Amino acid sequence: MAWSAALGFHQGEVVSGHTRTLYISGQTAMNGDGVPQHDGDMAGQLALSADNVEAVLGEAGMSLADLVRLTVYTTDVDLLLRAGDRPPHRRPGDGEHAVVVEEAEQVQGGVAQ
Repeated sequence: MAWSAALGFHQGEVVSGHTRTLYISGQTAMNGDGVPQHDGDMAGQLALSADNVEAVLGEAGMSLADLVRLTVYTTDVDLLLRAGDRPPHRRPGDGEHAVVVEEAEQVQGGVAQ
């Protein structure tokens, strides 16, 4: 997504060699133009964040089945867990390990992470 390059970072990076690895970073509830969405709606934020993860995977020719590790940062674990059965509302591959980290404050453009 081009908006992140304008901010000085890439949302995904492919590393090639003997194996192929994609590192994904900073997926939040942003639309294609980098505008925060779903202010105050954790379920909406989770769904859009998951869509963004899938989009970056897709651009690299990968899918959730290729996902090995997922770290979810939130300001409210209880709200996060009430918003869905498990982040990011998808069924990643068998090798996926999810980690949920609660932070005291993490807001970008009015969107709670």
